[in-house]
Amino acid sequence: MFDLDVGKLIVIGIVALIAIPSKDLPRVLRQLGQLTGKMRRMANEFQGQLMDAMREAELHEIQKEFKGVQSDLTSAAQIDLDHPIDPMADSRNHVVKVAELDKPQTPPVLPEPEAPKEPAVKPSPSEGEGK
Repeated sequence: MFDLDVGKLIVIGIVALIAIPSKDLPRVLRQLGQLTGKMRRMANEFQGQLMDAMREAELHEIQKEFKGVQSDLTSAAQIDLDHPIDPMADSRNHVVKVAELDKPQTPPVLPEPEAPKEPAVKPSPSEGEGK
């Protein structure tokens, strides 16, 4: 908590011997021990309350999750029993659908290209023959 190592405690002890008269030293040390014990009890109590709050929060999360799973199970349990289950009909329908998908697709028929047309401008007979 305060990160006091042995060296720091020795320095504090030496200062206490110098500052506190020897006849009052046992009373001061007893009060210091009582104060330290009280601080430890308060810290442990706080830690216990914190752990209880964490457990309670976790319990609420688990209860929410359980209720969600429970509602999922009840909704899944409501099966439509009016219609009979026929696995053979389901299999037959599946096979028919797959067979329809596997049929070869005929390519679309494209119209045949037309024969090339004659040029719009015809050469006149006088241009090419007289020379």
